[in-house]
Amino acid sequence: MPAALSAPVHVVAGVLVDPRGRILLARRTAGRDLAGAWEFPGGKLEPGETPFQALDRELHEELGIRIHSMEPLISVAQAYKDKRIVLDVYRVTRFSGRPRDREKQALAWSPIEKLCTYPMPPADRPVVAALTQPAHYLITPGVVADQVKFLRRIEQALVSGTRRIQLRISPEGSSDVASLASEVKRLCDLSSAQLLLNSDIELAARLHCGIHLRAAQLMSLDARPLPAGVTVAASCHNEDELRQAEAIGVDFVVLGPVGKTPSHTDQAPIGWKKFVQLREHVSLPIYALGGLRPADHDTARRHGAQGIAAIRGLWPA
Repeated sequence: MPAALSAPVHVVAGVLVDPRGRILLARRTAGRDLAGAWEFPGGKLEPGETPFQALDRELHEELGIRIHSMEPLISVAQAYKDKRIVLDVYRVTRFSGRPRDREKQALAWSPIEKLCTYPMPPADRPVVAALTQPAHYLITPGVVADQVKFLRRIEQALVSGTRRIQLRISPEGSSDVASLASEVKRLCDLSSAQLLLNSDIELAARLHCGIHLRAAQLMSLDARPLPAGVTVAASCHNEDELRQAEAIGVDFVVLGPVGKTPSHTDQAPIGWKKFVQLREHVSLPIYALGGLRPADHDTARRHGAQGIAAIRGLWPA
């Protein structure tokens, strides 16, 4: 049966953190699929097992530890050439024993900022993003009626913890987009937050900030428009756009609309089921977009999303 039609294999994995804040990775041994890649330790869910039972059994077999409590982090659907999997990842909040290589596998305790340097299977890459990147992606309104009030809203969002913002101003939405973008960049820098400009690659390069590509823009490119180390994101609505984003090295994407939204009344929502089906085809971090609010975060993570992207749902009142 082709992988596209086969039932997914259910896999559980655990995020173990030591007292220094480092995260445990295990290297896949010779003879296994993706041998040599590093992953979060775990294994297949056996028939009749709960995720807790499966993860406790797997970590005992692999590492010689027992887990006592855990909480969900993200569930990632991923299609490979010969199979499909659903990787349920949990933060292990309490365990006993000292992890050791009971299966002669290499182990590494990685500082969280170094996780992205390890070669990993595709399904594990969104897990790294869930651990290291913002869960919310604020998209600003397209029109700025009052620049002072607009900047005050930006400050409010930053104070409340927003750390990734897309400045999405239409050409007629502000008399001086460059000046406004420069001021928003200054505010973001003060809060160690990330700013991405919508579609204006030249201005983003000039301000040394990220770029968010529109879908048509994305499909017209054959390479990243900004160098590595400068964030490139894109809007996607289908599999072709997702694959193009991954092919040119986009850092993350926004996918939707998942639900109904007043700003895109002409677009039918794709729903969470379709979101998961599209999620399978790439290993990129994906924000869910469309009628979502912070209260939808856990639902988004259960369906493989990095978190939510929104205008109304995240723009301070």
